[in-house]
Amino acid sequence: MYKVKEMAEMTGVSVRTLHHYDHIDLLSPSYVSEKGYRLYSEKELARLQQILFFKEMDFSLKKIKEILDDPDFDEADALQRHREILREKKKRLERLIRSVDQTLQTLEGEDRMKNEDRFRPFDKSEIEAHQKKYEKEVEERWGNTDAYKQSKQKTSQYTKEDWKKIQQEGDKIDRALVKLMDRDPSDPDVQQLIDKKRQHITGHFYECNLQIFRGLADMYVNDPRFTKNIDKWKEGYAEFLKRAMHIYCNQQEES
Repeated sequence: MYKVKEMAEMTGVSVRTLHHYDHIDLLSPSYVSEKGYRLYSEKELARLQQILFFKEMDFSLKKIKEILDDPDFDEADALQRHREILREKKKRLERLIRSVDQTLQTLEGEDRMKNEDRFRPFDKSEIEAHQKKYEKEVEERWGNTDAYKQSKQKTSQYTKEDWKKIQQEGDKIDRALVKLMDRDPSDPDVQQLIDKKRQHITGHFYECNLQIFRGLADMYVNDPRFTKNIDKWKEGYAEFLKRAMHIYCNQQEES
């Protein structure tokens, strides 16, 4: 665990900034001691790294919070995207350095530099394209659905404590399901937990009708990013969930 001063010294982020991040529920300490010391764990360190990466890509703090608080946020996928954008920034910096060298040569009377070459290195369109691609992916996928709009409206009102409680509830359901993976997905105990999973989504995010619930089940195995994230619980959990959720939907439609 790290005190706020230690966190600041290690990361280069000021104490004042860390306090601000806590105030806006972007990054809060995992524990506050009786003496009032803010204590950060490795989990908060990882989140802070993501915050700094997104800031490097000029995302607003509000947008960063939305991305990191998304239940389906995938850290590995985010790092891949960070690398793409940083590579584009590297290329741009290299072009700027070449432009400086060419300008110096012009001033020294060597080859005259074309005017368009003076300003081409300042073009940020490629970097901005990568940023927009990342930022809009969720909206492009879900933005026009009522579920997405409901989720945005509900989650925008949640406090830090709300998110903590919601996460704990969801984790409790997943832990219970993982313990039953040796059973058939149609087992009544499994199906009871699947119903709780659907209720959890409806209660905290959006009205999860059977069509959406079935679609989620398919996405868990069809999208490698979701599969990788879900299988962190246990190898094969995503496939088990899909089968159990499909059985649940079939039974509900028949009843």
